[in-house]
Amino acid sequence: MPEPIDRNDDGEVEPVRLPDTDLESIEASVRKLLKQSAQQAKQLDSLSTEPGPQAFDGFGLPGFAGLPTLPVPPEPRPILELDGEEYEDELDSLSDWVDDFLMPIYGAEVTTATPWCRQWQEHDCVVAWLHALWLAYQQHKDSEAGPSGLFVWHRDFLTHAMTTVRAPDGPLSACMTDPDRPSHRLLPGPEPSTRAASSPSDEPLTVGEPGQAA
Repeated sequence: MPEPIDRNDDGEVEPVRLPDTDLESIEASVRKLLKQSAQQAKQLDSLSTEPGPQAFDGFGLPGFAGLPTLPVPPEPRPILELDGEEYEDELDSLSDWVDDFLMPIYGAEVTTATPWCRQWQEHDCVVAWLHALWLAYQQHKDSEAGPSGLFVWHRDFLTHAMTTVRAPDGPLSACMTDPDRPSHRLLPGPEPSTRAASSPSDEPLTVGEPGQAA
């Protein structure tokens, strides 16, 4: 049953009086609610008036002020365009891949039809071909290439590169054709081209000044 309402002698309802401790607790709660409301209003005002980088600094969006930017990996370059230590480091990595992966799996028997060279690193043409094959392997084994990535690498890159490098008349044809007789020889390449000397008829005609005979 509800508590009886206190009335005075005149029949008027007596005002409710709370203890001081209860009043302090209610006052503190009201102040807290007012503070939270003010903070929310400030945030809403900031979002509506400043939609730029400052309003989204905490959301981790790239390219905004105050956020760290991730380093962009360098674009791969053909190995023959590298120099010095950069070239040597790239050649070391390529050699590890060729010696530990490529040749043990795809290096058929050394014959006159499929020559090889244990010093292939000294053949610039071979280095360029194998480096391109290695870069293509890294691209096509990546998950972004999809399940058929390595099949594409086998079909479009591996067979063509190995057939060219180990052709019987290719860059290694003068090297090892028998696994029991290691050999290495660099075949001389073509001489630099020469431009024909200009003939007298190719020389430009001289035009005289106005008023003068040519």
